[in-house]
Amino acid sequence: MQDSRKRPEMSEEKNLVSIEEAAREVEVAITRLALLHLSFSETLVRELGEEKAKQLIIKSILEYGKHVGERIKRGLPDLPRYGVYRKYADGKVYDCVLARIFREYGEEDLGCLYCYVDAAKTMAVDPNRKLIHKDCAACGDDYCTFEEERTTAKERVDFESMATAWKKIDRRIDERERSKKAGRSEERRKI
Repeated sequence: MQDSRKRPEMSEEKNLVSIEEAAREVEVAITRLALLHLSFSETLVRELGEEKAKQLIIKSILEYGKHVGERIKRGLPDLPRYGVYRKYADGKVYDCVLARIFREYGEEDLGCLYCYVDAAKTMAVDPNRKLIHKDCAACGDDYCTFEEERTTAKERVDFESMATAWKKIDRRIDERERSKKAGRSEERRKI
């Protein structure tokens, strides 16, 4: 299938596109990444049930984070400079494309699991450190903020063994999961 979008005009001498156009193109790729994550996640839930699927999604994101961390250790970039989010100010990331797509599809519960990649990639670079969310747009917050902390010995063991307990590494994401689970239990009791 051919791309029907009009290609930006480029200077024949330098073949340049504007930063705005480059950011829009990165946003297209990040949108596809979000849709890929949701598609795999939804398929796992349908095939295996929610609990087992979420365990596998988290393990997959942990593995993905290890790959990203290995590339960072080799000096390769982590994220594109433009197009992943719209604004960064005062330590806050606004309008994350991934979070926006997860909300658009009503899949914040599965979408926010993608955000475990931040702790995983940080631990892959240095197992003594973790980057966790204080606020997480994919969890329903208005923006993302991060905090770097030292890891515990148990967190390092869970990371290396890919133990299910590793999901407690990021309190904000784990808190969303636990509150959703508690809400479902409460709904069942009312029935």
